[in-house]
Parts: sequence; C-alpha cells; structure tokens
Amino acid sequence: MTGNSNDRTVLIVDDDPSMRAALRQWIRLAGFATVEVAGANEAMSRLSADFDGCVVSDVKLEGEDGLALLRRIASLDTDLPVVLITGHGDVPMAVEAMRAGAYDFIEKPFDPDHIAEVVRRAADRRALVMENRALKKQLEDGAGLESRLIGNSPAMESLRQQILHFAKTDAAVLITGETGTGKEVIAQALHDFSLRSKGPFVAINAAALPEAMVEAELFGHEAGAFTGADRRHIGRIEAAHDGVLFLDEIVSMPLVLQPKLLRVLQESKVDRIGGTKAIDVNIRLVSASNLHPGEAVRSGRLREDLLFRLNTIELHVPPLRERGRDCLLLFDTFSNRLAAQYGIGAPGLSVRDEAFLQTYPWPGNVRELRNAAERFVLNAEVNPQPLEALVSGQRESSDPARSAGLKDLMDEYERSLIENALRRHKGRVADVLRELNLPRRTLNEKMTRHGLTREQAGLAETSEV
Repeated sequence: MTGNSNDRTVLIVDDDPSMRAALRQWIRLAGFATVEVAGANEAMSRLSADFDGCVVSDVKLEGEDGLALLRRIASLDTDLPVVLITGHGDVPMAVEAMRAGAYDFIEKPFDPDHIAEVVRRAADRRALVMENRALKKQLEDGAGLESRLIGNSPAMESLRQQILHFAKTDAAVLITGETGTGKEVIAQALHDFSLRSKGPFVAINAAALPEAMVEAELFGHEAGAFTGADRRHIGRIEAAHDGVLFLDEIVSMPLVLQPKLLRVLQESKVDRIGGTKAIDVNIRLVSASNLHPGEAVRSGRLREDLLFRLNTIELHVPPLRERGRDCLLLFDTFSNRLAAQYGIGAPGLSVRDEAFLQTYPWPGNVRELRNAAERFVLNAEVNPQPLEALVSGQRESSDPARSAGLKDLMDEYERSLIENALRRHKGRVADVLRELNLPRRTLNEKMTRHGLTREQAGLAETSEV
C-alpha cells in the first residue's frame, strides 16, 4: 500500500531484556526493522516528527511509565502510533491509554501473530500520514515557488519542477541564462526549499568586485595578512558554512583564483589569506553565468576542471521572449504589486500595449519588464503614455502610421512568434513546424509575407528539410 515493511522502523521500549529480545524477533519476522531501548528518555532521544514507523512500549517501565511516554510522544507528534503492552489486564488503564491517544492496547500473554498484525496496521497508518505530509509540503512549496517564478509557459513549469526536485539534493548547480532572467531568484529558491534553509544564503557577484578584492572577499584573511588588513575577516565561503554560497557571474572570477576555489570544493576546506590552518566548511555551491559555460572554457575564461565541479546540475532560464504570454502575466503582477506599494490605482493595458508586450524582444528580460511596469504605474495618473513610448524613451509620434489597427497588431504578433521559434530552434524548420503546429506550405507563406528566413535565425543547417 504505502511501501515495503523493511523501509519502516519499530521502536521497542521495554526494561526487560528477554521481552525486548522476543519482541525484536517477532517484529523482525513480520518484515520490520527494529530499534530497542529500555526507558522513556532513551526512547524520546530516538524519535522525531520524521520517524517513519511506530512505537511498541510496555506500560511498566523503570522511571517514567508507558502512559507518561505516550503523552510525551503525543506532544512531539500526535500522529505517531504508540502500541502499549501490559500484563495486568487493567481495563481503566487501557481506557486512559486510548483516551491519551494510544493506537492500540495489548495484554500479556499475547499471540505473536496478533502483535505483528497490530504493528503492521500501525505502520501502514504512519506511512499514510507521512505521504500526506509530503504531498502537502510539495503543494505548498509549489505554490510558494509560483509566486517567485511567475509564468504559465511550459518552460517555466518545467523549471519550477526541476528546482523543487534538485533543491532536496546537495549537488552543485550552475544556472545559465541572459542578464535579467532571475538567476539569483532561482539560487535563493534552491536554498529556501532545501534542507539547508535554516543555514545562511551568501551571495557574491564576481563581476562586481575589483579583481584585487575577490580573493579576500571569498576566502577571508587574517590580521596583518597584507597592508590594510588590521583585523581578521571571515570570507564569504566560510560565512556560508552549513548553507548555500551563490557565486554570480562565475566566469568573471580571476583565473588565478579558480584552482583555489576548486580545492575548496574538492576538500571542503578553506584557507584564509595569511592563515596557517585550513578551516573545514560545509557548503552547497550554486553559481550563475550569462555566458554559455562551454564557450567560457573555450575562450579561456573558465577552467574545465572547475566547470566539471560547478555543473553537476545545470539549470537554464529561458529569456522572456521565449516564454509566450508570460510577459502579460508578469506585467500584470508587477503592476498590481507596485500600485499597492505606491498607494495608487493599477492602470489597465490597451490592446496596443498588450501587443507591444508580446512582440517587443525584452533584451533586459524580467528586470527590464519590471522597470517598465513601474514607469507605467507611476505615469498613469499624471502623464499617461503608451507602454511602447515609455520603454523606447521616444515621444509618441502623431504619424497616423503609428496608430496600428488590429490587423497590423496581429501581423506583428504572428511575425514575432515565428521569428522567435526560428531563433529558438536555430533555423531548423522541422522543429518550428512541430512547435507552431503548422503545415510546411503555410509556414513558408507566412515567412515570405513577413520577410523572414532561416538564415536570420542563425546557424541554419543547409541540409535541414
């Protein structure tokens, strides 16, 4: 039903060694793993809200009895099944135990098959509880991630699924994507939805620091290590201990420091500048680059052996122009958030504004879109302008040709869809046909009408049909 018995554990609590041995034998024969302890305190030290099985305890124990243990377990997790055993046939005690939340109450002497069946049912119940909790957390994580990474396009749905999956691991992640696509948001999500979420998230942009400062910022230094180092400085790597270190623009890291970073990743130790002893560090590394890592290696900006350590998992963030109608959803979300922030009304979009949103290439991606939304909101009440004018910085022309009708807007949108598909698939027409679900003849006609060619998309293969 919910997994193999061997995957679940039964905690046996009894101060009689011979009874513990008998229970161990019967319960293991039923297919469960066992842990045996003699008293309540030791039992509690073995339990947590993530315990995957059930507890079988004698009522009569040295020190705290089984009923006291039951109440302590209930305060830890009310859904953790506890089976109590007694040799006294005390009905009032059984009633009290059931009221206190005991899963079942068994009298000595008992049939081994009976206790095996009770344990099996208790463990199945626990497994169901754990499955429901995991599903609920998954749904909560998904909803939380949707509010950070907004979009309904297939690419964004896939990216969110990957983030939630890989967040549970400790593998190094390399995030690639154009400037403004939200790489740091993804790095933060990998931290927040991971087992390291209670640890620090430390970010450093290698391109934003002068080359002379990168080493000291990353690795730290001892007092007197160099001129001006009047006190010890803890580096970003050391500060990220038990958490996540995010290295943005990793290809901008000076080549001379890359072997030192590689050593940290290989040995989990960091050397401060001027230090005499390596310091143990436990970090998960997440890095980002707006340059393709293979290209960075070929151009000599990134060591290949370091790349192998960085990209155990590679996540690619698609540019906004490849995300279909996500730009409309993003713009609407930003507009409403910003209007609430500034305490003003959220302006609506005209048909022309919506068409511009979906046809403009957004070279600055989500960052540029958010900036446009902010200007649109702030100007709406005092100096309303079409979105295109705000983004381009040009005043609206009085030329009638600029007042495009519905047909012109639809043509522009169609052209944008085909052009983006050609670019995305490097001019491979067969892939474009599949994506747009068009016959070959129709695509050729539309490309001719809009003045589009495969060569404009770049890297078109002449043998492609």
